[in-house]
Amino acid sequence: MIVEVPELARQRALSNGSAGEAWLDALPDVLDDLADRWGLTLGRAFVGGTASYVVAAMDADGRRCVLKVGMLLDMYDDDAAQRSIAVHRWTGGRGCVRLLDADLDTHPDAPAMLLERLGSNLHDLDTPIPDVLDIVADTLLEFWRPTDAEAQAQLPLPTGAFGAVWLADFITTNWEQLGRPCDRQVIDRAVEYCDQRAAAFDPATAVVVHGDAHGWNTLRADDGTYRFVDPEGLVSAREHDLGIPMREYNEPLLDGDTAALVRQRAERLANRCDADADAVWEWGFVERVSTGLANLRDFTGTDGDNGHLFLEVARRCL
Repeated sequence: MIVEVPELARQRALSNGSAGEAWLDALPDVLDDLADRWGLTLGRAFVGGTASYVVAAMDADGRRCVLKVGMLLDMYDDDAAQRSIAVHRWTGGRGCVRLLDADLDTHPDAPAMLLERLGSNLHDLDTPIPDVLDIVADTLLEFWRPTDAEAQAQLPLPTGAFGAVWLADFITTNWEQLGRPCDRQVIDRAVEYCDQRAAAFDPATAVVVHGDAHGWNTLRADDGTYRFVDPEGLVSAREHDLGIPMREYNEPLLDGDTAALVRQRAERLANRCDADADAVWEWGFVERVSTGLANLRDFTGTDGDNGHLFLEVARRCL
């Protein structure tokens, strides 16, 4: 079986050395095995994803679906598929794509999920950025689930406090390894915000958050509503999720008073979701810096260059 892996996923795999190369080498056999087991006819791969291979499929009953094969390459990936499956089951399709089946055990380095097939994402639909922000926020209001102590004990999900500590380490480590590609003040501010967000975590008000809710992960369903794909899954504050659309769409923020434009975005998202604009700002800053560094680390060409845009916006927000 010949498999054409989309460029961003291939770049991320190759940037991770032998582990990524092994994943690429094994992928054709993994797909053959899954197609046989689930009775699938595979179609074209979806482009744009970076952490998995996602392909259109049809099952034996003619049902349109999607096969997703994960790529586990770094520490935070170790339980990514388990967390994602837990979130799919927790939401039951409300605000999130429905999970049809899953296999974590047959190919441990390439966990698989079979999902319902949705329509186009907000960017393929040429949705203006202000509307993207509003739709993502409204879909989050559908997606979020409050949790109690019993639910948090049952869900294999890290907390927002853990996520903030992990991001601080990721930011400082990768900044050094990449040759310090931005001012030290940017890194210090990001770590300061990580500390503040970790300290502010309150399990009594936490919800199950998506963790990567942006326009490319927001797809239109047949009924005209929108649902998320690729949930990462944490138990955290609502503002944590709103930090994701905060970090994206950097080019318009560089045309004018960047800090004021970013503040307007924080207030727009916070007002839409009855959240704290300052916390949205802080999570957005952290997510912008960490994503900029990740892009510089994992990608070349335009997507690698975009890493500098993330970091420049952060610098202007000091």
